[in-house]
Amino acid sequence: MKAVLVLEDGMYFAGESFGKSGETTGEVVFNTCMTGYQEISTDPSYNGQIVTMTYPLIGNYGFNDFDNESYKPHVQGFIVKELCDDPSNWRCGSTPDEYFVKNNIVGIKGIDTRALTQHIRKFGSMFGIISTECGNIDTLLANLHEKIKEPRSLVMEVTTKTPIHKPGTGKRVVLLDFGVKYNIVRSLEKRNCDIYILPAFSSYEEIMSYNPDGILLSNGPGDPKDLPSVKPTIQKLLGKKPIMGICLGHQLLGLALGGNTYKLKFGHHGGNHPVKDFTTGRCYITSQNHNYALEKDFSEDIIITHMNVNDNTVEGFRHKNIPLLSVQYHPEAAPGPEDSAYIFDDFVNMM
Repeated sequence: MKAVLVLEDGMYFAGESFGKSGETTGEVVFNTCMTGYQEISTDPSYNGQIVTMTYPLIGNYGFNDFDNESYKPHVQGFIVKELCDDPSNWRCGSTPDEYFVKNNIVGIKGIDTRALTQHIRKFGSMFGIISTECGNIDTLLANLHEKIKEPRSLVMEVTTKTPIHKPGTGKRVVLLDFGVKYNIVRSLEKRNCDIYILPAFSSYEEIMSYNPDGILLSNGPGDPKDLPSVKPTIQKLLGKKPIMGICLGHQLLGLALGGNTYKLKFGHHGGNHPVKDFTTGRCYITSQNHNYALEKDFSEDIIITHMNVNDNTVEGFRHKNIPLLSVQYHPEAAPGPEDSAYIFDDFVNMM
């Protein structure tokens, strides 16, 4: 079946459909990982986005029941150059097309993903629409601009609705779920933490009622400034308990400390981003997935601990007086390198 991708600036790409037939809209971003497409598709941080995989062949090891990073896929759509129809892996449970049909994800294949990526790099990430139902570019463009106007609460769509307890014998952690990946939870479980996963908009009183040893602000989708009610809650928590922020949680923590965020031109999405750790002097290769970043100078009490080698964006900070640490990248990887797993050990030691 034929399919077409139309970007909001009028650029379009014709290809073939896979997965569910129909239409889908979202912000089009590109991910540079060579593997890990299942973890990417199930990462709640991609809620509201259509993901382009820059690696030309996707799906050669299929999909399984073990590598999900959430309870379901959250991507709005998927774009690939070539999709493998005959995957081979001892854990493979379904082909890519079967997986995307089952999870109602609209995909397009057979387009020039290199040209699409170059276009996004040049003009910035933008919204797009994938359709198998209509080939009229003007009609699709009009539909896209109407869909863009519709408000969405991306975090509310992915956060847990009720508290979840993951029992452990170690430090008690309250994890505020803005779209948490399973591997963050697994990373805490490996360190025997007693974990309470709470909805994103839990109050200060609800959080403190669990008498936690520490609080983790998770990753998640969208603009941190779309969550104004979270800022005063975090501000109340500052200094009360050790706090760790990851990705969106890192940005929210920065805002609570008086910082400001801005949107990157085309975001960081991939498993090969070099980050300099000023504490150790080492450079780590990291997994990243975010469209926003913290401005550098926002408090005299903040020490910038990590910087991105590619574009000098803030990748981590600590506070001179308050027990907290924060990283923009994903120390839990999945997909990606495990260079930065030590961050969880630092958090446990801080608690």
